[in-house]
Amino acid sequence: MTTPTLPQAEGVDTAGVVPEPVRHPPWLLWAGGATAVAVLVLVILGWTIDRGHSFAFDRALLLALRRSGDLGVTVGPHWLEPAMVDVTALGGGTVLTVIVVLTLGALCVSRLWVTAGLVLAATVSGSLAVDCAKALVARARPDVVPHLVDVSSLSFPSGHSANSAIVYLTLALLLAQVIRGAALRRYVVGVAVVLVLAIGLSRIYLGVHWPSDVLAGWSFGALWALGWWAIGARIRLARAGE
Repeated sequence: MTTPTLPQAEGVDTAGVVPEPVRHPPWLLWAGGATAVAVLVLVILGWTIDRGHSFAFDRALLLALRRSGDLGVTVGPHWLEPAMVDVTALGGGTVLTVIVVLTLGALCVSRLWVTAGLVLAATVSGSLAVDCAKALVARARPDVVPHLVDVSSLSFPSGHSANSAIVYLTLALLLAQVIRGAALRRYVVGVAVVLVLAIGLSRIYLGVHWPSDVLAGWSFGALWALGWWAIGARIRLARAGE
């Protein structure tokens, strides 16, 4: 009598074996640790700002990035400011939307329907959650130094930092569940982390966000991405056991 095999589904190969990222213990340990840190940061920042308090490092860091004699001029080489303007655009709504649409197209062409659905749900709901958080906290933009790019929305959390983390980290973590090679998985996640960090730092350098706004944005986005990574892993394990 032949041994029954699991049905073919996304995330399960022809032998019925679940890909390594879904059941790899170090991923779970790292995710748990990152979640705990992100929650702690959000609680501390939210509690402090909600009570009208401020952080000394917010003002100090913004001033440290400008010349003392002219706060409209940034420190560093002449090419750094335009480079930061380019980097910050990578976290804008237009670029992030293009990235998500192109990724969804590639996933649909590859018939990775579960991953496509998770990406769409995570990015759309995440963007709405950031807008709600901004409206609830209603923190004003920093007025310590001149803004080097135009801004119009509220300050906390940083939308560029949060949304870039929601998009880039979520895409990386969900794609890591269907990528076979361990080296490629690490590369994809590493690139996403570097992008998110660079975008957040650019917002501080350009004077449009308090550093605490960016920390909150990173924490919020990372939590969102880890949550959808966990949902994806749970779905794949359930489908593998059908």
